[in-house]
Amino acid sequence: MKFIVSSSALLKQLQSINGVVTSNPVVPILENFLFEIENGKLTITASDLETSMITELPVEARESGRIAAPARILLDTLKNLPDQPVTFTLDEETYGIEIASANGRYKLAGENATDFPRVPVVKGSAPVEIPSSSLLRAITKTIFAVSTDELRPAMTGILVQLADNQATFVATDGHRLLRYRRQDVAAGQTANLIIPRKAFNLLKGALPSEATPVRMEFNQSNAFFSFNQMRLVCRLIDERYPDYENVIPVANPNKLIIDRGQLLNSVKRIAIYSNKTTHQVRLRLAGSEITISAEDLDFSNEANEKLPCQYDGEDMEIGFNARFLIEMLSNIDSEEITLELSTPNRAGLLMPTLAEDNESILMLVMPVMLNNYV
Repeated sequence: MKFIVSSSALLKQLQSINGVVTSNPVVPILENFLFEIENGKLTITASDLETSMITELPVEARESGRIAAPARILLDTLKNLPDQPVTFTLDEETYGIEIASANGRYKLAGENATDFPRVPVVKGSAPVEIPSSSLLRAITKTIFAVSTDELRPAMTGILVQLADNQATFVATDGHRLLRYRRQDVAAGQTANLIIPRKAFNLLKGALPSEATPVRMEFNQSNAFFSFNQMRLVCRLIDERYPDYENVIPVANPNKLIIDRGQLLNSVKRIAIYSNKTTHQVRLRLAGSEITISAEDLDFSNEANEKLPCQYDGEDMEIGFNARFLIEMLSNIDSEEITLELSTPNRAGLLMPTLAEDNESILMLVMPVMLNNYV
């Protein structure tokens, strides 16, 4: 069985799904791409049992067939070929694969396609349509706060809450919490899904920059995303997500409004002088001025800066992990941010002062205990 395809077109499709392939999979066959040819169309599947990505592209082929092709050697070969038509000859009895280019031939050993795990079919819910730009923004704004602690599996994914007229994306690692809400997604149904971090990371890399509708379906165990010629199926995390709404403090009488860029750059500089274990920086709020300071007593390092701000509330001093503050401030787009606080030992709420259309972002960050509060 033969097919002819553009080397660069094939490489582009393989690279878009290659993130699924793991170097030491549970089942050796998963080191391969599954190639399926039917009616002049090549369908390529990559899977790690939890997540599968499928893409397709047109090829010149007279026959149909299936084979599993080794991912790494195939990608490395195509990366080093100039753009040209290449001919694949597949032997479905010996599982041999031969690639013929304008100036060479390359032989590699494939595997039996029947050993490749079957991709789950998702049926059971009405599809939800999300603009690709909205989904990409939701993933970008939340994924950095997802926990890597495998002992708390629910927090290793992003909670997606669908309601009639909005979609909410939540991520937390216990130290900070991100709630991103969109009002331009009409799900027409209510559901709570925990999508694994890997699936959303893969989706983030594959989503097109131009406006494209993304179709999302789900059942009890899997979620299914499709757009253009790409499909992603992932197993949902079957755990109960923490009741995050109860963690968000309601009464926050102390309110700070400050230039985001100035605060971000100041925290970056001050963090250089912070303790390398705690990364602690102090914010001292008084009047129309904020003092940001840090010290590392082990090395006698210390630094402080003063910035102008609008502050309405009682004078207070609060400590935060500088790395968390930097990541959160870097993920806000607005020129000014609002920080709402109650007491030095309760969580602070960070948000853009002016929200974009159809979205709301709320970032919660836990304080670190300052020495004078112990």
